[in-house]
Amino acid sequence: MTAVEVAVRSDAALGEGPTWDTRARRLIWVDILRSRIHTYDPASGRRTVMTTEQHVGAAKPRAGGGLVVNLRDGVGLYGPAGSGGSAAGAAGAEGSAGAFRWLHREPVPGRRANDAAVAPDGSLWCGTMRYDEAPGGGTLSRITPDGTVRPVLDDVSVSNGTGWSPDGRRVYYIDSPTRRIDVFDIGDDRLPVNRRPFATVEDGFPDGLTVDADGCVWVALWDGGAVRRYTPDGALDRVLDLPVRRPTACAFGGADLTDLYITTARTGLTAPHPMSGSLLVVPGAGKGLPQPAFAG
Repeated sequence: MTAVEVAVRSDAALGEGPTWDTRARRLIWVDILRSRIHTYDPASGRRTVMTTEQHVGAAKPRAGGGLVVNLRDGVGLYGPAGSGGSAAGAAGAEGSAGAFRWLHREPVPGRRANDAAVAPDGSLWCGTMRYDEAPGGGTLSRITPDGTVRPVLDDVSVSNGTGWSPDGRRVYYIDSPTRRIDVFDIGDDRLPVNRRPFATVEDGFPDGLTVDADGCVWVALWDGGAVRRYTPDGALDRVLDLPVRRPTACAFGGADLTDLYITTARTGLTAPHPMSGSLLVVPGAGKGLPQPAFAG
């Protein structure tokens, strides 16, 4: 069994989207179904929890402070904490939110936000899915700091992990029901071209992913109880077995980006493991890449 530790004990229904905030030296992740944004500073142990008014698929740091959030009805921006103003997601008892505004609002009945990632150019690639997970009911879009939206994929079922190779020339992507990790080349217009299978998963469903400094792809397996590492040519070369059935996503963090943080879920489990819903960590698992902040 891999040396897995509990970084933050939690009962998250659907923990997701861990992201290391390099500037603030903290980890950010969300509980989608409980509409919460969590932060954790491993050096001090300080934690915050902010409650939003809508289901929140992802929260990422902004270059000037604050957060960009993938909410049920679109993408919004929080200013730095304490900046004042009204917020669509009010601060929870343990956290604080700055002013909120919508960057792009597009409510669709029966649809919600899911995973998102910031590209090397500072744009946000944001995914959606239907609550009933109907095939083709979700999307993947690219949104720039000025709010311009360009569709990337419009026939997605459960839009999930997205990550770029160290040189930014390839992007990896997961639509979970396909049981595949796909890879695209990045075209001159910064949109993906030449989609092809990168790896196929048989035990569980691929969910969130991260790319390390060696260009290897780490993938959390929903209902697979593990995180897998694939080499840049798609070969499986490492498996981290976990005590929980539903890990959802992973990201490197810590001062030297060597600790692998893993979010987990309790939803749908009749007898969840005591660690289910907690933020897990595997110290010294590898070497991550600094993640860019949203440029808006």
